[in-house]
Amino acid sequence: MLANTKDFKVNVSSEIGTLRCLLVHSPDSGLGKVVPSKAQDWLFEDIVHLETIRKDEYDYYLKLLLYFLDPEKIKGKLKDLDADDSRSFYKPHHPQFHNSTKVVELQKLLADILTDEEIKNKLVSSVCAIEGCTYKLQIELIATSPKDLAKIIISGSIDSERMIFAPIPNFIFTRDIGITINNHILLNKPAKKARSRETLLARYIFFNHPLFANYRDKVIEIPDSLQHFLRPGEENEQKSTLEGGDVMVVSKNHLLIGFSERTSASAISDTIKILFEKDVVQKVSVVKIPHKRDFMHVDTVFTQVKRNMWVILHSIGKIDKRGDGSEPIDHLVEDEPVDKTVVTQFIKGQINNPKKFESVEALLEDISITDLKSKEIVQFIYSGNQEFPYDSREQWTDSCNLLALKEGVVLGYDRNDHTIKAFKAKGFDVIHVTDLLQKFESGELSPETLENTFITMPSAELSRARGGFHCMSMPILREEI
Repeated sequence: MLANTKDFKVNVSSEIGTLRCLLVHSPDSGLGKVVPSKAQDWLFEDIVHLETIRKDEYDYYLKLLLYFLDPEKIKGKLKDLDADDSRSFYKPHHPQFHNSTKVVELQKLLADILTDEEIKNKLVSSVCAIEGCTYKLQIELIATSPKDLAKIIISGSIDSERMIFAPIPNFIFTRDIGITINNHILLNKPAKKARSRETLLARYIFFNHPLFANYRDKVIEIPDSLQHFLRPGEENEQKSTLEGGDVMVVSKNHLLIGFSERTSASAISDTIKILFEKDVVQKVSVVKIPHKRDFMHVDTVFTQVKRNMWVILHSIGKIDKRGDGSEPIDHLVEDEPVDKTVVTQFIKGQINNPKKFESVEALLEDISITDLKSKEIVQFIYSGNQEFPYDSREQWTDSCNLLALKEGVVLGYDRNDHTIKAFKAKGFDVIHVTDLLQKFESGELSPETLENTFITMPSAELSRARGGFHCMSMPILREEI
């Protein structure tokens, strides 16, 4: 069991406050068993190479997080960790696991709650019901040790030879299971059946783990729309679905929700009413983006870098004219097609009189100035440096899906060259994670003094999973800005 649970705090009131605690899930063996014919059913665009994604990519993410959030676990150990082919430091079921209370592994939390026999019996029964397991298999799973059982439930495999149900490869995208809004936790409702087991595990963890004992009355569940199950189709408009990639806590009193292909109007409406009733926030802005696969969530088209700076896909930002009228063609053709967005803001007590914004950029500028009190000019960094075709290409590989470790220090994929060039033009230092970790080890640099930095992360395999580091993080505690 994790130590110091009584000192555990839950509070996130921005996207850029210094990160102090988050939930992650390291790539498990289930990712290595996704087959091409099922990849899209399991919401992956391609199959990934497990060992590469672990050792050459995700492990660096964990090292970096530990250096920023829990340096005692990592400082001075890099050489030994890199030489250990067993990767025991990264494995939740291994005695040598880092067991950080700042970079918290979901599989470890699951194993913790499974030590309670009543919870174990209920959860195994629920999982077996969802997955259509036999009664004999259910009894076998109940007899399994908590550590092994947690691994099985997540990966779908009892061992390398015996796979008993589908993996949940999207569990690495911890942002989608829940969102911390101030000192509340909003549990999400995924749109696809492939993620139903993730939702079940999240409920059991947040309502039963000692870490969250002081916050159980602050865990919010979104109800399903009445009688949605009577309507035709799995994905009818009345069904409540909301995923964490569509939710951003942009200030203490202001929540932003994306109305996307994965988040329904019904869920957004219910969420707004619940948050206002519980006095969690005073303002909710809804950004309706085109419901198509390459956008997926609102955090795939913009995220925040500093209080006055955002990275964004230009085509959803604002409407641009084709030209300034100085060329004949400017008068002969229509404006460039844009990806239409609609921005609606609801204020507590004034739901019947929402405010409209002319563009996403207008909303983000208002957040920076009105909510975050920025005195500096609001700036936008554009995906692909606003150069065709790199804007769309790099947005597809998550150029806009960045995680802020603190204001002005973000990490993203190293493959998005043109977006990185745009950051450099705004005065950002760019450093690869391998070089940065060595400079941390030598004392040449430190997380405390780092500022205005884009940390590039290896991405050959991770980018195939269609999610960036904003997706791969569920912040639990950030410092207030």
